[in-house]
Amino acid sequence: MARVLLAEDDPAMRQFLTAALEKAGYGVTPCADGLEALEKLAEDSDYTLLLADIVMPGLDGIELSQRATEMYPGLKVMFITGFSGIAVGAAQREEIKARVLSKPFHLNDLVTQIEDILTS
Repeated sequence: MARVLLAEDDPAMRQFLTAALEKAGYGVTPCADGLEALEKLAEDSDYTLLLADIVMPGLDGIELSQRATEMYPGLKVMFITGFSGIAVGAAQREEIKARVLSKPFHLNDLVTQIEDILTS
């Protein structure tokens, strides 16, 4: 089973995404921000995908992904964001090899994107 580390600062969205991804068959560790996610990564290296909101207080999703992939180069990364301008900028940055899904999105789109990332 693929394990997803979810970093999302909005509690309702975090709970919603956790439930949806678990229903799709993924193991999910939800985190309230990038710092908590980084702590989880330091404790456990067995994550397949980092799913992170880009805009979060403390450690944002981009910085989190850079640190996470330095620790675990094989870790796949996907961003979610409600800010389309940030999404475009993040997708164009060469050092970040990640997909960006803009909110709002349909859960089927999220699961399809994750499945595609994990099989590529």
